[in-house]
Amino acid sequence: MGIKKNLKNLLGFKSDLASLTVVGVGPGDSSLLTIAAVQAIKKAKLIVFPISSDDKKSSSAEIVKKYIKFKRKIPIIFPMARQEFDPDQIWSNAVDIIVKSIRKHESVALLCLGDPSLYASSSNIMRIINNNYPEIITRIVPGISSVSAAAALSNFDLVKKGETLVIKECPSSKSELTALITQTKINKTVLAVMKVGKRWSSVKEILEKEKIINKALIALNVGMPDQIIQYASKYNVETMPYFSLILIRPN
Repeated sequence: MGIKKNLKNLLGFKSDLASLTVVGVGPGDSSLLTIAAVQAIKKAKLIVFPISSDDKKSSSAEIVKKYIKFKRKIPIIFPMARQEFDPDQIWSNAVDIIVKSIRKHESVALLCLGDPSLYASSSNIMRIINNNYPEIITRIVPGISSVSAAAALSNFDLVKKGETLVIKECPSSKSELTALITQTKINKTVLAVMKVGKRWSSVKEILEKEKIINKALIALNVGMPDQIIQYASKYNVETMPYFSLILIRPN
């Protein structure tokens, strides 16, 4: 054990104290949980998970509910781009909760819907902890993303030979999205547009104008009970839910 500890110190590794693990729990279907995710959750003393408001359930907590039933749990309101919340204050409060638990020698698992490397709010918390508390061990357990799950469920090749995949948060302006689609046609690029939501009506207008609405696939609430995966031309509702994406191969 002494040799192992000395090697860790020599290589610059942090010691085996309580830690923070950001756990990707996949897009919604509990059967898509990885073994690594389940193991990380079981080892944690405290489970922290996001909610959109005080009166709503957490999608990420619902996915792993059978593994966290008897664990200490703390929900944190994540801003989700809502103006009534101060994101800096939310991240700061979340960090305080996590750091206090770790200093009590309690390892923490922060649940993240989908994959922590893809548009995840948890990255803000990780950034603050890594910058301000370098002594704390942090780890990330990847999860299946909604993009990968949607592609699998619709038999859609995300990238073929000679193509490029671009994953982009839905632009707020029509001109930006139009330019993006134009570039994908020129450069053999597959486009995954995420968080379409309330912008759907303007996005639909552009897809129709570019004559690709019959080829674009929409994926809503992937892995959840109300999941919808179909061609964009068949979706007649004026808005989309927050968890929404479109897969486009213009060529």
